[in-house]
Amino acid sequence: MWQPISTTPYDRELELAVINTVDTRALVFPCRRTAWGWINAETKVRVDVSPTHWRPWAGKAWHSPRLRGRVIQRGQLGLLLRKQL
Repeated sequence: MWQPISTTPYDRELELAVINTVDTRALVFPCRRTAWGWINAETKVRVDVSPTHWRPWAGKAWHSPRLRGRVIQRGQLGLLLRKQL
C-alpha cells in the first residue's frame, strides 16, 4: 500500500512513485532517502526526483549500465518509470 511522501523513513530501501503529465508511475529501482535527498539504493547515485508516494521495496531492480555511476536527472526518468496497475 502506498504511503504519503511526508511519512517517508530514512535509510530504507523504498519504491517511489511520481506523477507525470499523464499518470502515476513507480521507479524501477529501489531508492533511499538521505539528509541530502534521494539516492539509488544499489548504486548510491543521487536521483533528482520529487516523489509523491512510497512503499517498501519488494521487487527486483532494472539495471542500466548506461546510467550507472551518473546522477539521474528528471529528463531521464521517462526511461526509468513503470506504469502503476
